[in-house]
Amino acid sequence: MTGDACCAPSAGRTGGEASPPFVAQGAAHDLATMVLIPAGEFVMGCDEDEGYLGDGESPSRWVELDAFRMDTTAITNAQFARFVDDSAYVTEAERFGWSFVFAGFLPQDFPQTASVDGAEWWRQVEGAYWRQPEGPHARLDGRWDHPAVHVSWNDASAFAAWAGKRLPTEAEWEKAARGGLPQMTYPWGDEFTPGGVHRCNTWQGMFPIINSRDDGYSGTAPVATYEPNGYGLYNMVGNTWEWCADYFDKDIGLRQDFTNPRGPSFGTHKVIRGGSYLCHDSYCFRYRVSARSLNTPDSSTGNMGFRCSGDVSPQSP
Repeated sequence: MTGDACCAPSAGRTGGEASPPFVAQGAAHDLATMVLIPAGEFVMGCDEDEGYLGDGESPSRWVELDAFRMDTTAITNAQFARFVDDSAYVTEAERFGWSFVFAGFLPQDFPQTASVDGAEWWRQVEGAYWRQPEGPHARLDGRWDHPAVHVSWNDASAFAAWAGKRLPTEAEWEKAARGGLPQMTYPWGDEFTPGGVHRCNTWQGMFPIINSRDDGYSGTAPVATYEPNGYGLYNMVGNTWEWCADYFDKDIGLRQDFTNPRGPSFGTHKVIRGGSYLCHDSYCFRYRVSARSLNTPDSSTGNMGFRCSGDVSPQSP
């Protein structure tokens, strides 16, 4: 077990190269849950000092994308339940028997289990999976509109195939997150709490000991919490990390591929974007639109989810 992403540790289960099992398409391509992101150029990445050198956010560069569609919210527990009920899919956390849970969510008398070196707030919990986010003692009562978590990249890809959609490329994710604003820190601008109003779900206080919950939540928030960005997308930063289709490349910004760019054709880690409810600027200032991190495709944690994207056919509006 390693902490490749300080907010979302890697499980190290299979070496990270497992392919998602075949899942037959189920639900129709539901455009009601998606918005159209127009074709055009945008500035991707950043040149600011706030980025992490090893993450490869820089340099900023102009990127051109075709039009695409993006889910307005992360996939909810209710949506994931429909997928599981229809396809009988079993997530990797269930098949491996455990997933990573934030230690602060465990009962005080919870048995001591393995933790992550350098990120001891992550505990390996047997029986933790999307329907039992904190382990066997937890349930989803009141959280059906929260993002599905403990979902690996392979799981997310299986859901997308069932839904007739796909996972977004990293460039698509960033353009969508920016909401039409050029080179801003957050989806709503450069000020974290404009007018004193919280616009996303992150950690407030002293991580990992004290969370003041000034934004209203200690764990996940409902997927449509806070104001949407300029494209009508909710919670593009904070709440949960979101899987992208691309393999991670720390030198991606140096590649001369600026039209519909994609990551390398192979690798060991996939890109995750957006940060989560555990991010705090004292150790993981990755709840910015240009921030990026990585995890292995078979890893699952209590703060990783996803949303889907889709192509725009010539006949569609």
